[in-house]
Amino acid sequence: MTYSAARSDKILIVDDSPDNVFLIGTILEEDGYIVSTAENGATALAKIEESSFDLVLLDLMMPGMDGYEVTRRIRANKELRFMPILLITAHDSPNVAQGLDLGADDFIRKPVTVDELLARVRSLLRLKHSIDERDEIARQREDFVSRLTHDLRTPLVAAERMLELLLQGAVGELSPQMNEIITIMGRSNTNLLEMVNTLLEVYRFEAGRKALAFFPVDINKLLQEIAGELAPIAQPKGLTINLEAKLDQVTVMGDRLELHRLFTNLVGNAIKFTDKGGVTIRLTKASDTDESIVVEVVDTGMGIPLEEQTTLFERFRQGSHKRSGSGLGLYLSRRIVEAHQGTIHVSSLVGKGSIFTVCLPMKQ
Repeated sequence: MTYSAARSDKILIVDDSPDNVFLIGTILEEDGYIVSTAENGATALAKIEESSFDLVLLDLMMPGMDGYEVTRRIRANKELRFMPILLITAHDSPNVAQGLDLGADDFIRKPVTVDELLARVRSLLRLKHSIDERDEIARQREDFVSRLTHDLRTPLVAAERMLELLLQGAVGELSPQMNEIITIMGRSNTNLLEMVNTLLEVYRFEAGRKALAFFPVDINKLLQEIAGELAPIAQPKGLTINLEAKLDQVTVMGDRLELHRLFTNLVGNAIKFTDKGGVTIRLTKASDTDESIVVEVVDTGMGIPLEEQTTLFERFRQGSHKRSGSGLGLYLSRRIVEAHQGTIHVSSLVGKGSIFTVCLPMKQ
């Protein structure tokens, strides 16, 4: 996009010298910018809280709160959208490196010249608009994916229900061939629905729209529940699911639904990538003094190559095995663990199996 001052960019001039404010303000207003002023750092911060600006021209040396501190506070406020800061400094003032290190984007020395001032202003506004456009594209993409996944869920849920009814004989007895075909269709539909649900949860986390409800959760009971739910998946493969709980009852503060999703994913993956042996879920306390619990999901499966382990919890990082899924499940697991102030890591040997370890605080 070609930059034009006709965009009516809003610029805040912060300087304790009325003469400097008048000079710089006149230059900018004549070039088509909307100018606001502040005589000190405190006033500038208050105005920035009240209204958004496209650029801040900030005098470095001011009494009370200097330009260094104003820069630091602006950059520390994560609620503010990106706003370039142009430091204004006298020729005999200290080095401006500290201001740049604190987050300022450029500087200009007094006395300012018209051409240099306007050139630096235009440069920083181009940067501002470029970042704004990038952020808007990212926001629109997230909204699109969120809306798409919402819209996809409805027909997928309906299709799943219809396929279940067909298998139950709702329209009469099915031939063996039709029964097999509909079973395959149902399995594929279920897999697609799970993928859509996972994608939706991922973007809820990334967009900051995920609200967790923290209540006391009995982890032992939760793991027993998950082991029972997944046993029918393990049995056809001849696998056992063992729960080794060294703690009879342990409670953590967490979102039960999300913790259920986390451990279901880890145990489900262990079953998926294990062909013989079994899956063990271990529940222990981190130590006698540490107020944390450790859940290990141990399998006797094919293992994970070392080069894949470093990126395993990143988004869309699929394993090299043909059974690997969308690359979102472990990423979502990591986001759930982090939302509970915990940690997750993996250790694995190819041909020997894997251990996924989750450490969660017992108190938030």
